[in-house]
Amino acid sequence: MTSSRSFPDYPFQPQRFEVRPGIAMSYLDEGPRDGEVVVMLHGNPSWSYYWRKLVLGLRDRYRCIVPDHVGMGLSDKPGDERYEYTLQSRVDDVERLLQHLGVTGPMSLAVHDWGGGIGFGWGIKHGEQIRRLIVTNTGAFPLPAAKPLPKRLRLGRDSALGTGLIRGLNAFAGGAARLGVATPMPAEVRRAYLAPYDSWANRIATSRFVQDIPLGEGDKAWPLVQAMAAKLPQYADRPAFIGWGLRDFVFDHHFLKGFTDALPQAQVRAFEDAGHYVLEDKAALLVPEMRAFLDRHRLG
Repeated sequence: MTSSRSFPDYPFQPQRFEVRPGIAMSYLDEGPRDGEVVVMLHGNPSWSYYWRKLVLGLRDRYRCIVPDHVGMGLSDKPGDERYEYTLQSRVDDVERLLQHLGVTGPMSLAVHDWGGGIGFGWGIKHGEQIRRLIVTNTGAFPLPAAKPLPKRLRLGRDSALGTGLIRGLNAFAGGAARLGVATPMPAEVRRAYLAPYDSWANRIATSRFVQDIPLGEGDKAWPLVQAMAAKLPQYADRPAFIGWGLRDFVFDHHFLKGFTDALPQAQVRAFEDAGHYVLEDKAALLVPEMRAFLDRHRLG
C-alpha cells in the first residue's frame, strides 16, 4: 500500500476508517469540526489528490471530508474475494464514513467523474442533506443518446486486452494524467496521481470502475443510475456551481447539458482550454470562485 508520503500541495494527514471488516478507507477531514461540511468525491483513476487545492482554499472555514474510495489512493486495495467493486459498494462506503463522522445534517457535495454517480447515488436516500452542489466533469444519468462510449473505454470495459493494459501497464491512470489536462501536469504532480497504482494488484479498482460503466439493462449499476437521474432535477432549487473542462473526451458538452438542463439556475464556468481534470487546469480561477459561491450561499 502506498504510504502517505509527501505529495505536492498535499500537506494533509490522512485518517483511516475500517469501512468494512478488515478494509480501511483513507480520508481527509480538514478544517474546523463545527464548520460547514463539504464532502468531495473523486472518480477513476484519481484519488483525494484531485481535490487538494480546493481543500487548501476552504479549510480555514469549512470542514472538508474527502475519502479515497476503496482500491484507490491511500485506501486499502483488496482483491475481488474481499470486496465487490460496484457503484453500490461505493455509495454504501460513503454512507458508512459519513455516519462514522457524525455528518447527519446539511452539507455541500462536490463531485468529479465517478464521484457524481457515488454522490448522487448517496443522495437517493440522503438528498435532503445536500444543500449546495459543486459539479466538475461528471455524470449522474445514463450515457446521453448522442454520446457513444469512447473506444478506449469500451476496450477497457469489455475486453481482456483492455484489462491487461489497465492493470499491466497502468494505461488508464497514465493516459488520464496526460490526456486529462490541456496544460501538461508538472512531472511530480503526474507522479502523485499515479503513485497509488504501482502494481497489478494495486490497479484493481481502476479496472473494475471501467468494467462497471452502466450502459443498459443487466449492468449492475443501471438501476442506481436511473434512480439518481430521476432525482437530479429535484436539486434545481438548491445553489449549484458547475466547473467544466470542455476538452474532456468522455464528460463533454453532452454531459454538461445534462446538468444545465436539470439544474437551470446553476452558476456555470466552462472552459475551452481545460480537460477532464479541470481543477488541474483551472484551480487558480475555480478555487476562489467556488469559495465565493459557498460563502455567498451559507447553510442554515
